[in-house]
Amino acid sequence: MLEIYEQEGCVGAIAQFGGQTPLNLASALKARGVNIIGTSPESIDTAEDRQLFAAVLDRVKLKSPANRIAMSEAEAITSAAELDYPVLVRPSFVLGGRGMFILYSETELREVVRQVFDVMPGKPVLIDKFLEDAIELDVDCISDGETTLVGGMLEHIEYAGVHSGDAAMVMPPHTLSPEMLGAVRTATYALAQALKVVGLMNVQFAIKDQQLYVLEVNPRASRTVPFVAKAIGVPLAKLAARVMAGAKLKDLGFTREIQPKHWCVKEAVFPFNRFPGAAIMLSPEMRSTGEVMGMDDDLGIAFAKTQMAAKPALPLAGQVFISVKDSDKPHVGELARGFIELGFTVCSTTNTAKLLQAEGLAVLPVFKLNEGRPNCVDMIKNGEVQLVINTPRGMIPRNDENAIRTAAWANNVCIMTSITGARASLNGIRAMKAKLVDVRPLQQYKGNVAPM
Repeated sequence: MLEIYEQEGCVGAIAQFGGQTPLNLASALKARGVNIIGTSPESIDTAEDRQLFAAVLDRVKLKSPANRIAMSEAEAITSAAELDYPVLVRPSFVLGGRGMFILYSETELREVVRQVFDVMPGKPVLIDKFLEDAIELDVDCISDGETTLVGGMLEHIEYAGVHSGDAAMVMPPHTLSPEMLGAVRTATYALAQALKVVGLMNVQFAIKDQQLYVLEVNPRASRTVPFVAKAIGVPLAKLAARVMAGAKLKDLGFTREIQPKHWCVKEAVFPFNRFPGAAIMLSPEMRSTGEVMGMDDDLGIAFAKTQMAAKPALPLAGQVFISVKDSDKPHVGELARGFIELGFTVCSTTNTAKLLQAEGLAVLPVFKLNEGRPNCVDMIKNGEVQLVINTPRGMIPRNDENAIRTAAWANNVCIMTSITGARASLNGIRAMKAKLVDVRPLQQYKGNVAPM
């Protein structure tokens, strides 16, 4: 890069459009004489450094999950015990969620902590109290150093703990109150000002028990910026480049936050079929290789469109197989009842089937892999199952769990690995059965927005 910079006689370099890697290089490039325009390398380092960023949060009166820094396996074990499980363990300056784990016991921690230190030897390991079943929200904003505007707020369909690159997201947020969104907006402005952001910034928030937490701030363009730009009809990356070169938002004509009147849903595309034996689950480590966008006036239809594009599409008839972890069992009754009301039959492994039958639901018990034949995998292979709902019981999936998901992927059967995803699927199928699914070009959505 230095050769190109000098050969071309560049007056500045932008570090915001290449993900985490150019941010990591920004300070070294500045030391070699490169003029980093936009947010300064010092501000970038402040956002990345745990202690410096904690001071920023204190200054703007925002909370983050309780956390510790560990430099050894022994420190990690002690810190996790102090925070109380579950905890999120990750290397600093992590790329794509590599080496990140959600752990529920010291036994699990001991199994993986060496892997975490191996990812980036000599670097600190960050340990956070994991906010289980928290709503996660991605916010993309743009600032010219004086004025900050929210480009878009995207609420994750899955609960916190899924990498933002893998999570399905909804814009505008679909479950949060106007008061909470106002608090998010105020927090975003305060962070942009405190970090002296010029250009784009992405903030990841979590909401649990009506409390707002800051998970992470990235003073750069996130992967959701193109999605947000299409949703609101504003070329955010182009405007950010102009702002970094010295323009002001008022001169560029972007002075008010815009919200789409329609629903915009992002879904990830995964390569599991190309990697036999890989763990098929959503986690803090990113596995997706692409994404699709669904837009509609109905949220259920918008979600259904993403499943059509990511494939396989949501089924409109057939049999649903349900097998979930214990903590999700209180929610399966409403799901099973909903699918039965839509004309589906429901089958489940023995314990879940007993639970659903106790609620008066007609559910067919199915053998687990070690209980006999035909089992749930046989039924999937034989084309007897059209939708699989199977939620994992921890970061390391059991053999029978992964066999079920592998069979679903191999046989092009729609699969949901979270309760919230299953709920979105139910709503999507319900919407498709009630309404016609129309197709409109992106250009017809432009202008279908409400200035804030």
